[in-house]
Amino acid sequence: MTIATERPPAPRADAHRAFTGRRVLVAALALIVVQLVVRGVVAARGYFYWDDLILVARAGEHPLLSADFLLYDHDGHLMPGAFLVAGILTKLAPLHWALPAISLVVLQALASLAVLRVLRVILGGRPTLLIPLALYLFSPLTLPSFAWWANGLNQLPLQAGLALVTAEAILLYRTGRIRHAVAGAGILVVSLAFYEKSVVIPFVAFVAVALLAHSAGDRRPIRSTVRACASLWAGAVMILVGWATVYLSHVEAPLRTDHLDDAAALLHHGTSLGLLPALFGGPWSWDRWPPSPPWATPPVVLVVGAWLFIAAVIVGNHLRRRRIGWVWPAVAAYALLSQLAMVLTRGGEGTAVEIAQTLRYVADTSVIVAIALAVIDQSPRRATHPAFRPILSVRTRPAITAVVAAVFLAGSLWSTFTFEQRWRDNPTVDYVHNATAALAAHQDVPLLSQQVSIWVLLPVAAPYNQSSAVFGPLRERPEFADSTPSLTMLDDDGHLVPAEVSWIRALTEGLAPGCGTRVTGESVAVAPGIDGAIALSQPVIPWVWTAQLNYLSNRDGMIEVSMPGGTPVTVPVQSGLGTAYVRLTGGGAAVDVSAVTPDLNLCFGGGPFGSVVPAQPPDGGSRAAAGTDGPRPHQ
Repeated sequence: MTIATERPPAPRADAHRAFTGRRVLVAALALIVVQLVVRGVVAARGYFYWDDLILVARAGEHPLLSADFLLYDHDGHLMPGAFLVAGILTKLAPLHWALPAISLVVLQALASLAVLRVLRVILGGRPTLLIPLALYLFSPLTLPSFAWWANGLNQLPLQAGLALVTAEAILLYRTGRIRHAVAGAGILVVSLAFYEKSVVIPFVAFVAVALLAHSAGDRRPIRSTVRACASLWAGAVMILVGWATVYLSHVEAPLRTDHLDDAAALLHHGTSLGLLPALFGGPWSWDRWPPSPPWATPPVVLVVGAWLFIAAVIVGNHLRRRRIGWVWPAVAAYALLSQLAMVLTRGGEGTAVEIAQTLRYVADTSVIVAIALAVIDQSPRRATHPAFRPILSVRTRPAITAVVAAVFLAGSLWSTFTFEQRWRDNPTVDYVHNATAALAAHQDVPLLSQQVSIWVLLPVAAPYNQSSAVFGPLRERPEFADSTPSLTMLDDDGHLVPAEVSWIRALTEGLAPGCGTRVTGESVAVAPGIDGAIALSQPVIPWVWTAQLNYLSNRDGMIEVSMPGGTPVTVPVQSGLGTAYVRLTGGGAAVDVSAVTPDLNLCFGGGPFGSVVPAQPPDGGSRAAAGTDGPRPHQ
């Protein structure tokens, strides 16, 4: 049995249908062009955000085709395809937004054309195809995941994969041609390379084919679907098994079962305040607390209206169509499972319920809804109940459809505009622009790496919140090193400003008469209180510290500086009086120093030991040293 049950059309009917189909195709392509223009404006006015900078940093740190780069466990995601695209674009133009913006528009075009394809496979050239297509194209449900580059590299290939594999499965069911199984398997592999959630694609395709078979009158649609598409399902199983092997060997299980008592709140916020309002043109307004992404804040009237409208749509579908009883439950199950995945991977203590309103965890539901509407539209009609004939008559339906479409498009465009306003409120823009210009203008002196502004990346992103990681891919910049003779830092606006070491502890004067702490080619710092050791005023815990070493050297040379539990740092020194600022890891009560150059002789005075902060002006007040009255470099 085939899914289509209509009789062969007469020649004139066939010609009319072909003409109508061409007009529908032109209209559909026009809608896609309009969508791409709107989304292109959003992308052009956007910028890098959070994970985008991590992708850039890793692209600068690793070879493009290395396993360390492509198979990295990115917060529970395995996404070699996304890393490859990000890596290529970063190598071409690091920290230039134009190429990522273009990549988002290209991926959106592929996803939109994929949805058009599956709708044409299901509905042919029916004008009603434009309804689910417009819903997918303009619903703000997919907007946040599109605008955020790192998320778009996940979501857009998933959306394209859902549509394309479903289309191939339907064609395989109808024709039995093995090329559809091969194409579907290949698309699945590509989708999995971008996002692990693509494991759902074969199951979505199976359910879609079974629902179409059921609507066509097949009494055993599941058995028919299994048999007719067995080659595709067998290939999908082998692909998923192979993918799961790679995933489990490279990614730490991201599932969290603690604090499941928050699940109800997350589901409520994700459905009532996120999914449903956005599906029908909302949320109209957004909120944001930088550096978090925007989240939907629909008014109560829209939330209530969305629930009433979805109920009316479901009731109306059942009044007009037969054999669709499982369609909406299948959609609801997909949306629920998507949000449960969010709860199990992102829920827990400290997780704000607003995360469910960011929409990125349910964006792909838009493809599922579009397919569901197409399945319903091709299902057999049922006789209209007399009470509903005035509402559902041939004359009133176009008017009702036009009004609903106008309201939906107006709401969607307004929601897009308000989202874009919030999305542009991104401190990363000025920070990266200012820092890029400052680094290019000061390439002569090494720069100590530091944490970037907390308005750009929080410490939880470590080690990729370091300036050496974020700006490492730049070609025009100073060297990032663990020591420098001149201390500067990037402030919260990205400007390169003079800096100093805070007095969390003090490097104390040594005991060598007329020298302080002595270091020679034969003496190695091993403990505080003897030649070659620089004692701290008080011990410190293991951390990342900065030491200001004030020295007098008999010649140019190299020394090695370290702390217990840390990695030694090789530091160049110059003849005469000098200062070296050294970034150290470790803890303890002393800084250990040794001379690498054999005939090197140095004397070290006191100095600050702590973290790098913007330098105070000359009249900026006293500096409280820990355990000392201040630095007294020996001269």
